[in-house]
Amino acid sequence: MNAPRPDASGGQSASPSAPVVVLCCSPRAGGNSDLAGQAVARGVLAAGGESRTYYLREHCVLPCVGCGACAASPGHRCVLGDKDDAETLFTAMRGASAIVLASPIYFYHVPAGLKALIDRGQRFHAAEPSAAGGEGGGAADRPEVHVILVSGRKKGAKLFDGALLSLKYFFEPMGLALADPTLLRGYDAAGDLSADTAVGARLAWRGGELWRELAARKMVA
Repeated sequence: MNAPRPDASGGQSASPSAPVVVLCCSPRAGGNSDLAGQAVARGVLAAGGESRTYYLREHCVLPCVGCGACAASPGHRCVLGDKDDAETLFTAMRGASAIVLASPIYFYHVPAGLKALIDRGQRFHAAEPSAAGGEGGGAADRPEVHVILVSGRKKGAKLFDGALLSLKYFFEPMGLALADPTLLRGYDAAGDLSADTAVGARLAWRGGELWRELAARKMVA
């Protein structure tokens, strides 16, 4: 990404040519959530847009150590900021026109790699404690995060609730708004989603619609 390194205050506006950033969060390469994210990216490209896909498993994200330094450090910087890739991922997401986050569900929540990134978002909470409490600005003015959660389980009334709540309060202090999520159940074994051509086509269509909506809102060229 060529976006400037962000500070910890507010949201960073996407540039007119900012891509859609797709963040695939599974530790398993080629898994069902990877396929979901890739389908949306194909739809963006087919609509004439630009997307950039990041695979979280390919980036080092050290866990938050709870030191509290970000509460008082200049710019609310994390002491681990120069030691791993968390800031690279934060910069990519905050400089995007929209974000697509695709993740599996493990034990009613997101996998460890994504949870580590969420915890590292503490520095944004330290900078904007009111936003962390859900008092941020209007969602219409902020880039949106389109979450795709993929579960192997077919049942469970609150299967996605914990993950969605964490993601909401992860993104809000960064100036990013959570759009209505796509929740997929019953895709467990490798290749389950690729075998469901109807779902793949629907995800690709949504990627195209996302880019067309961004263009209509003049968030992209």
